[in-house]
Amino acid sequence: MTHDEQGQGAFNAATGRSLESDNGKPRYLAYQRELIRPHCGRSLLEVGAGIGEFADGFTGLDRYVVTDVDPEAVQGMKQRFADRPEVEVQQFDIDGAAVLEQPVETLVAINVLEHIEDDVDALRCLAKSVTDGGDIVLFVPGYQQLYGEFDRKVGHFRRYTPTTVTAAAEQAGLTVEVARPVNFLGAFAWWAAVRKGGAGAPNPKLVAAYDRFVVPVTKALESKVKVPFGQSILCVARKN
Repeated sequence: MTHDEQGQGAFNAATGRSLESDNGKPRYLAYQRELIRPHCGRSLLEVGAGIGEFADGFTGLDRYVVTDVDPEAVQGMKQRFADRPEVEVQQFDIDGAAVLEQPVETLVAINVLEHIEDDVDALRCLAKSVTDGGDIVLFVPGYQQLYGEFDRKVGHFRRYTPTTVTAAAEQAGLTVEVARPVNFLGAFAWWAAVRKGGAGAPNPKLVAAYDRFVVPVTKALESKVKVPFGQSILCVARKN
């Protein structure tokens, strides 16, 4: 059974993609880029890139390979990035056969790993496309206490903690350099909407308000203090 059959199919279904889209959250996307950029080399592979929202504002690389398993998403990204010569667009299924011919220094997977039942094997496969000494940067949903109807609807097998994502990376033969919660205030908003409110889909008005008012406060807070909890986990693991 391929990883697509195990969980990535739910991730790439039309409804799941629209539910998980970061469209309409420009401040949140900018904050994600700020968190991830310090860990990136000059060449980068992004798996599960969807319609390319993250990549759209992530520039300055020598080579940027954006991929997705969905052929329609791939076609859309080819049009979206037609004027960026450093961007390569490929269809990429996270299984043993999906390996870049020319490895990259950094691999980024944003909200991908939780959709795959065997996450350890997925990390082993992904590492094949990274140069020795390169990094795999994971951005995954945090804390099983926040798991709710939304997670079930989009095909999440789990949410992570720094401990559990570290364990998965180490079992895959990687050395974890960073594993920490991010988006502290977002965790409370998520808990109220999904766990207590039972929301199965984002409310566009609430999402816009969150992006406008909460994200800047979260960004300022997390630049000054180490938060104990968060809506997401940032993990950086090195290929030995």
